[in-house]
Amino acid sequence: MHVILFGTTGMVGQGVLRECLLDPRVEKVLSIGRSKTGQRHPKLEEADIRDFESLDIAAYDACFFCLGVSSAGMSEEDYRRVTYDLTLDVAKKIAAPRMTFIFVSGAGTDSTERGRTMWARVKGATENALLKLPFKAAYMFRPAVIQPLHGVKSRTTSYRVLYAITRPLLPLLKRMLPKYVTTTEQVGRAMINVAANGAPKAILESEDISRHGRPR
Repeated sequence: MHVILFGTTGMVGQGVLRECLLDPRVEKVLSIGRSKTGQRHPKLEEADIRDFESLDIAAYDACFFCLGVSSAGMSEEDYRRVTYDLTLDVAKKIAAPRMTFIFVSGAGTDSTERGRTMWARVKGATENALLKLPFKAAYMFRPAVIQPLHGVKSRTTSYRVLYAITRPLLPLLKRMLPKYVTTTEQVGRAMINVAANGAPKAILESEDISRHGRPR
């Protein structure tokens, strides 16, 4: 499997990249972003997002779209520009019958697009638009709480502080509330497993992600 990965330097993207590099089913990873990952690996190639249109993506089988920002302090217009417009711009360019597209959304996403919560409406609109594109398959991942593993860290300062404070509690929470807590490792494994084998539904909640993210 050849994989395109967006958002590699974010917390989720770091975890997904790690699993892609470890999994023998993934033969090649093309990381696209504004920043380099700082890693070297025979499977890994990197490209600047500004060069995306000139890249040859015909040989790729899946796109894992982990790029995202917090909506805190953002207007709906600005958040939509980053979340909806950018995602759909990429997706429309790579939509093809052989391509599987996986989008990282979030628990609580509003599929009706009419709820009170701004980020949930925008994420819902993004999911709905992606599901209409002519991919082989498209899956929406809606994780709730994500436990970072294997040295993975968020680039957002407030999140790093929060994870540092709650780190001792996360394993306990995962045991007590398995439906709502997953890990960066499970998210990465789930993306690979779903891209390789499919899934019975297009929208996967945190519990589904953990189930698909079990070791083979």
